[in-house]
Amino acid sequence: MSQVTPGTMPLTPQAHTGRPVRKDEIELHDRGLYIESWLPERRSRRKPLLFLHGELAGSWLWERYLGYFASRGWEGHALNLRNHYWSQTADAAALTFESYADDVLAAMDRLGDSTVVLGHGLGGLLALKAAERHALAAMVLISPELPGELRVPARPYELREIGDVYGKERLGWATLPEKLQRDNRDLSIDDVLRVQHLLGQKPHESGRARRQVVLGIAVDRAAIAEVPTLVIGGGLDRLVPEPGSERLADWLGALYEPFGAHSHFGLVVGEHSFVQVADTIRGFLDAHRL
Repeated sequence: MSQVTPGTMPLTPQAHTGRPVRKDEIELHDRGLYIESWLPERRSRRKPLLFLHGELAGSWLWERYLGYFASRGWEGHALNLRNHYWSQTADAAALTFESYADDVLAAMDRLGDSTVVLGHGLGGLLALKAAERHALAAMVLISPELPGELRVPARPYELREIGDVYGKERLGWATLPEKLQRDNRDLSIDDVLRVQHLLGQKPHESGRARRQVVLGIAVDRAAIAEVPTLVIGGGLDRLVPEPGSERLADWLGALYEPFGAHSHFGLVVGEHSFVQVADTIRGFLDAHRL
């Protein structure tokens, strides 16, 4: 594996303990997938972390987490789903939820059964589906999309509004940065500008996968009952409202941690807001000796 320098976001003082961090990469050539890896300089016995992004995002979403955990002894690997960020370009209209889930399973196969999977938004639902078919050490679901068992039945107009491909306007991010900051008060203007830029300049997300999620992706709760799970919700989250995250935690019998002053992206990329969430996840990992 060759060394790379992924992303440009500097680590904040809160995120870094001063321990050396190496950046590396994993390429799954048969699927055209690129995994961005941040590793502690010295190997430890901690479990590897696999980070799964949501709609329109990529490994860039996790840079603060990658630095935070690598500097504390965890190796972190952020998958880019097909047609996202550095992974291979594909026909977005042909991609499905199942093809994304297969991408996740390929990454889990590479990292092994002792992996802890962390998913944000769509990535959280992908983690749940992958856990049905692959052993893992634990899951952390951050504002995850809900499985079909907990979703309100889709209305026909909701499905018609989803194009074959879509971009950041569907997430409400094709507007003035100042408005976005007012709606996401835990993000700085620099955070807003970075998210807005990296969500993409043109539509590239799969409408077919989105329609499947809206119609409802069934999750076999019994198959993942023994997996230690933490669910996190954000009180300012307009994409996955916090009450849904709490209902999911109850349904799974999982630990639940709400962050009332956090937005959907503030939970993971906010220069200051991410630290509280990362500290909570670290506590969960330590409690389970992960």
